[in-house]
Amino acid sequence: MTKPLIEFKDIRKSYGTGEASFEALRGVSFTIEEGEFVAIMGHSGSGKSTTMNIIGALDRPTSGSYVLDGVQVEELSHDQRALLRRHYLGFVFQGFNLLARTTALENVELPLLYRGTPATERRRLARAALERVGLLEWEGHTPSELSGGQQQRVAIARAIVTNPKILLADEPTGSLDTARSVEIMELLTELNREDGITIVLVTHEPAMATYARRHLTFCDGMVTSDDHGRTA
Repeated sequence: MTKPLIEFKDIRKSYGTGEASFEALRGVSFTIEEGEFVAIMGHSGSGKSTTMNIIGALDRPTSGSYVLDGVQVEELSHDQRALLRRHYLGFVFQGFNLLARTTALENVELPLLYRGTPATERRRLARAALERVGLLEWEGHTPSELSGGQQQRVAIARAIVTNPKILLADEPTGSLDTARSVEIMELLTELNREDGITIVLVTHEPAMATYARRHLTFCDGMVTSDDHGRTA
């Protein structure tokens, strides 16, 4: 039996001390298998964003065990967690987080630059990623010259250019209209089904969550349900 790609065991996360202490996660346990598309849902303050930050090695749990592809993540140093993010994870955010004065191609090249990939190879891989999201012809445009949906596609290309095992998408359609939101969710579905990328989506929008095949619902720092969505 294969081990899960992501494993949370009794994860707790507290902020502050004394009377100001707040427990954001209260004993969260779940596993995610390689190739799954999971939506993490819940109202504001439910713990979903804290969970995403811990999965992404951006934050550490106060207690409990987090294993990513066999690596005990909470035991890693700051630099080791940065390497883990660089080699295993891709991130997509609501605000796109593109560099304003650089082209789409240069934005997508950025993670490869941090890896020390030679310039010729960087450009080849970045162009392939832009082609994968349908924006190769826009490679020379800056973010201000692109629509919101196009900017998010560039952000997705940047996230997948390193061939990550896991794509973490935090409210990726939150700044988009309905039509562009559907386009982005259909692209994420393609990346999951055709490229085999494991996707963890944080969303408060039920319509967007239907694209995932499994839903983890959070309330008051705990998982209150774990069910499967559409299977088509």
